[in-house]
Amino acid sequence: MEHIVVEIVDEIDTSQVFTDLSHAHSGGICIFVGTVREFTQNEEVVSLEFETYEKMALKEMNKIASDATAKWNLNKVVIRHAVGAKQVEEPVVIVGASSAHRDACFEACRYLIDTLKETVPIWKKEIFKNKTVWVSAHP
Repeated sequence: MEHIVVEIVDEIDTSQVFTDLSHAHSGGICIFVGTVREFTQNEEVVSLEFETYEKMALKEMNKIASDATAKWNLNKVVIRHAVGAKQVEEPVVIVGASSAHRDACFEACRYLIDTLKETVPIWKKEIFKNKTVWVSAHP
């Protein structure tokens, strides 16, 4: 089994990620799930929509996963991001890392989500009750 899983998907299946990250040499697995929240800057969110340039996004996600694997000696990495319309409480991104020790997987997990948000070409449209706003990579 490949040690890096990078995908753009229509829906995030949170129940699958433990199996994806499980490894006999790992004493720690760390997972972050990003979801649609109900309010942004005191505005009620109806839904979010995500679009991407998939080929470039996957290339950058693979680079992030490879860099994290090398830096923290990870056994497995998962980066999945959803596209399309998402409702409040629905997962939109999941990242995870497994390693021999917990410190490495905690640090790597934070790096994975922060770097993804900074560098991967995925665009978010926020649909509020009274308006629609495209959000830049760095709000």
